[in-house]
Amino acid sequence: MASKRPAGIYPYIGTPMWAGYLADAIENTCEDQGLVPPPRAAITEGLATALGETEIKKLIITSKGRKILNPTASRPVQSGSDDRVLLLICDVHGAAVAPWDLNDRTVGIWSPPSPEATRRVTELIAAETALDAAKKTHRAAEKERETRRRAPSDEAHYATALAAAESKLADATRQVREAEQRRTALLTSLGNRLPRPAVRAAEEDGEPMAALVLAEQSYEQAVHVQRYAAGHLERFGRTRGYDLAESLVAAGQLSRGMSVLQQWRIKNADGTRSELWRMVAVTANNRALARLDVFGLRPEHIVTGMPQTFVKLPSDKADTGVRLLSQREVLNRVSQRLNKADAEEDTDPEHPARRATMIATVPMEIVVGCSKPAALEHVLRGLNVNDHLRGIQPYDEEARLVALFATLVDAYAKNGKLVELLDETFPAARGIDLLDLDGVRNALTANGPLDPLAALLPAEEKVSPAALRDIAVRAITALVFPEIPPAGPGNGKRQVRDTGKFWPIVRASMQEPAWSQTKAPNAENRTRLWSAAVAQLFLHRANILSALGLFTVTDAKEGANQDPRPLKELLLRAEAGEPAAWAALVRRMVPALIHAPQPLVTPGQGSEAGAGRKGVRRSPANAVAALTMAYTAKPENISRALLLAFARSVLEHPDAVLAPKAPDGGKPVCYGERAEKDETQRSPIVPGMILVPDLDGEPTGIVVDKAWFDDTFPPDLAQNPNQGSSTAATTAGAGAEDNGTSVTSATANGHAPQDPRDRLATLRQEMAARIELVEGSYQLAGTAARELMGRFGEAVDLRAELEEDPLPADQRIQWMEKLTALRDAAKASAAELESVETLILKL
Repeated sequence: MASKRPAGIYPYIGTPMWAGYLADAIENTCEDQGLVPPPRAAITEGLATALGETEIKKLIITSKGRKILNPTASRPVQSGSDDRVLLLICDVHGAAVAPWDLNDRTVGIWSPPSPEATRRVTELIAAETALDAAKKTHRAAEKERETRRRAPSDEAHYATALAAAESKLADATRQVREAEQRRTALLTSLGNRLPRPAVRAAEEDGEPMAALVLAEQSYEQAVHVQRYAAGHLERFGRTRGYDLAESLVAAGQLSRGMSVLQQWRIKNADGTRSELWRMVAVTANNRALARLDVFGLRPEHIVTGMPQTFVKLPSDKADTGVRLLSQREVLNRVSQRLNKADAEEDTDPEHPARRATMIATVPMEIVVGCSKPAALEHVLRGLNVNDHLRGIQPYDEEARLVALFATLVDAYAKNGKLVELLDETFPAARGIDLLDLDGVRNALTANGPLDPLAALLPAEEKVSPAALRDIAVRAITALVFPEIPPAGPGNGKRQVRDTGKFWPIVRASMQEPAWSQTKAPNAENRTRLWSAAVAQLFLHRANILSALGLFTVTDAKEGANQDPRPLKELLLRAEAGEPAAWAALVRRMVPALIHAPQPLVTPGQGSEAGAGRKGVRRSPANAVAALTMAYTAKPENISRALLLAFARSVLEHPDAVLAPKAPDGGKPVCYGERAEKDETQRSPIVPGMILVPDLDGEPTGIVVDKAWFDDTFPPDLAQNPNQGSSTAATTAGAGAEDNGTSVTSATANGHAPQDPRDRLATLRQEMAARIELVEGSYQLAGTAARELMGRFGEAVDLRAELEEDPLPADQRIQWMEKLTALRDAAKASAAELESVETLILKL
């Protein structure tokens, strides 16, 4: 006969029958309000299994023979112009809500998700397991050596046993060192961060629903990620001015948190799979974690299955391998154990049964419906950001700026200006009308893949990770530094400057003063915002202060004025000898120079008092200017082939999945560590690093690092020694305004005459790129002609079908004259190409 559960303040979960009633009520209420509910399994397995039976009864009423939610138990929330969510107001079991891994306060601990990063996490878990085993073996060997050392020296075979113990300890020490090096290399390859858990809207019968689901994980990986997230959440929570757990013990939870239903898909070691629905805290993450601490539970066990030993009952058999997957059973066991302990007078005051009395149940608002399930994650992030930006809990600077940028993107979308701004920024986009707005918002805020940005690429440019990241950086730059209309002609009278359609959005989001009052602090604040937003696109994330000085007051007032040409064209034009194209290309390289495994552009370093005290003074703007000037200054240790090979590697290698290998098959070494003989003291060679190119552009066995960059592009290179002082401040051309730095002009008076042989060699190197540029232009012209012929053919067929009157004669004559002029120009260019063929034979 089953024993009766002890009564007490800790609630017991309602029956499956009432779980079905709650699911009916939520589905009917969402139908009445035109909203999409969560999957039925999410309600019955993740929500109802966290509520007491009496609580469920309070939430449901019957109207016209249908079960619906009590009007006082739910409230709709409007987020933006067309996003609505329905929140269920109830009291849930205090141990039923897990922290959300995607809390906006901990955004800096995650790197962009990718299959390669996920594979490395699996290797990292194996490496950490091996390291733990090696440390255990080392401790045993150390203990054995100590025992042998303390044995009487006159004992037989004393020296032999001690030598064996010493050898065993040395071998164990070597294994620990190798395991630590392996773990360090994997962590470095991950940017010392774990990839962000990939989450999407849950589906039922192929339709998105108002709940979230994580990509499938192994049990070990799910536990590792959850522990990682919880550990960092605890670290950020220590900035609070009081102990949150003790506050909950003393006063309980005084305000409602918001939660959403989320599914974990776990692949177990035996090949079985479990799909667990749980509630995660969209807001009040720290309180959710602190509550579990008070209950004596671990967050990773809430979402992956609770070991039976944690909630063991007297009738259970001793089996450490059993995991309880049913949330109803877990919470009932927790309540039964705590109610029994609470009823006993001799229970320790520090026992969870005594400490958790004020949080036996907690008030909660749970998302049970939404208007756009595909955008649910973005909406919840926005609600979380708004809740935190208004709070008193201090933000980490990078997380605060990322949250502020998310509100800026939402402000553009809310005002209907996001697509319009992107249309102006990317005039050659292949499909601006086909943009997925929600996908673009997620891509720009690094909460989703960059694939939706492919529509912004020109038709002739191939979709690649480097091209998509370049598009994302340019879009972020346009959002933070929008261009305003040019000033009208001056008439001597005071004029009110038209700030356009976009700057008012930035001003409202950033709470800036009037346009005329934009000063250096405003430019610096927006530069920090830009830097934090761009950093989220990279695996290796460096100091966001590395961008300070790259944008000026002019950029903040007038806009960034970016070069619209794609990467492929800039590379070809730089190869063909165009300094302005190289200057624009350097601006595109800046984020990758900052966020490399070995950062090449760093925050302002050194001291103006002297290089001997803190190093040579160098600001980020100086580093960028030196790289720009290297194209025209032409030092002896730099060639155009070296620069172009370096540029291609920088732009492509953030997505590398393999560590670089030396051309001779050996192990590469960082430029600044060549003198270091001990390999264990050298930096690990990880994917994303690039090899130093030689003067012919061929890779060497040296890895690019800050020492190489500073030696190759020294600070004084920013001031071209071949130029006079009167021309030193000239800008580098159309591409120089990308990030607002002032650099020296690519062309200036006073250059020494170039040697004719050098000039001939340069011209020969440029010819291949120039031919490819002409080829691209002719391909575009041919595509345009075919498209024009197709449109006219379609119009002729429709006119014949509809028996419409012909166009007026003057209109036809005007069009014919334009086409005749185009045909004559094409004939002239064809004759010029024939002349070029003749010159090639002579060259």
